[in-house]
Amino acid sequence: MTDASSIKALLPKAAGHQFVLYGDSCSGVAGALHERTFASVNAVLRRLEPQPQFILFPGDEIIGLTADEASLHAQWQHWLDVEMAWLDRTKIPMWHTTGNHTTYDEMSEAIFRGTLGLPANGPAGQEGLAYWVRRGDLLMVFVHTLCSGLGGEGHVETEWLEATLKAHADARYKLVLGHHPVFPVNGYAGAYQREIGHEYTERFWDILVEAGVFAYCCSHILAFDVQAHRGVLQICTAGAGTAHRMPEGVEYLHCIQAALDEDGLRYQVLDTEGTVRERLQWPPMPAGEDKWHGIAYGISEARWSGPVGTDRIVEFRLGGRTAPEPCASQQTIFSAFGEKGLAPLWLGLRGRQQQLTLILGRDPGRSPYYFFGPDLPPGEDFTLQLLLHSGMGPGGVLWRGTGSEAWSSFEAIASTGLERLVWPSRWSVGHGQKGEGDRPFMGESLNLHIAG
Repeated sequence: MTDASSIKALLPKAAGHQFVLYGDSCSGVAGALHERTFASVNAVLRRLEPQPQFILFPGDEIIGLTADEASLHAQWQHWLDVEMAWLDRTKIPMWHTTGNHTTYDEMSEAIFRGTLGLPANGPAGQEGLAYWVRRGDLLMVFVHTLCSGLGGEGHVETEWLEATLKAHADARYKLVLGHHPVFPVNGYAGAYQREIGHEYTERFWDILVEAGVFAYCCSHILAFDVQAHRGVLQICTAGAGTAHRMPEGVEYLHCIQAALDEDGLRYQVLDTEGTVRERLQWPPMPAGEDKWHGIAYGISEARWSGPVGTDRIVEFRLGGRTAPEPCASQQTIFSAFGEKGLAPLWLGLRGRQQQLTLILGRDPGRSPYYFFGPDLPPGEDFTLQLLLHSGMGPGGVLWRGTGSEAWSSFEAIASTGLERLVWPSRWSVGHGQKGEGDRPFMGESLNLHIAG
């Protein structure tokens, strides 16, 4: 029987998997700030009912970054034997990735390997640092994104990753975990420090897409973030302790409880009060055909208005033909606006490359956020689907070509997404809020359908 303080865990169907994902506690020192903040996250995890089948921790358990071997050993001992003493690993296994606080040179790699005793099935020289785990129909591959033998932080091996995924092609579900993101999070960008080296990015993600990996799970950037690229999620969680360096009012200490089954992934992001701050079901359920409405050219009353919240999904189907010659000026496809002020939501083409762009207004007087999608070349027909998902933060502006199942997030340098949007009372198609001379679409046959 559960008590009043318990938190109901999301449960998969009988053949699924239920787990917790959290990272970056940077603790291991008795009485230090992060011991207290990490304990506040663990207190929430311990309230889950039922408890997870396993736990994934993508790096930076301890503060580390010391040349003193004895100090590093002591931090690991305190983290495992004191801070995590509540966890019975014989019942709930816990798997880790390397991190920049824990494996920053050969000495720290050796201590990581010897302390955690993880599977020694990784590539040569990375045994116990990179490895894979198979749980029935679930494959989890843990990569070492700062291998000293390859150059250190931001360097990652890909041949072994590809071979491992191919060897387990029969796995129904595949997750890959590493410490560093592959794509920037919240605008924090920089090869080898914020994400893996750019020379690895394309090949690494190609391998995930080709193998049908469901998600790449990482940490490192002190945030919770989710985005999609060619149908594969990147989930970043780094909220297990380092609160003082998180953007105030935007990010928060957290853990993720998730369920994975034949319907996909469902997760809830829990803060230190046990409150669900964000949630997602992926892949999203498409709107039924009876929910779609064509929006005529020109200005019209909005079909809905008001706050979005964190569970709203709006879908667009748009098509037409771009202008025969490149047009650098802004071209409106869709705009949502009120009686006063700039449109809080504008979708259209910008620049000579005619890049599909969504501009999301913030507070009055504040610069907007820009979300960048694909280029639409001049003189060509286009048919696209867009999805605005308020539960995905900055990654919640997505696109795909018609007939494709693979959603990709627009690129953005933003810390929030559509969750704060208040849909205004008027819409326009083909030109901006000021009428036909305001940033008109320069192509032809523009058509737009919306469901929400």
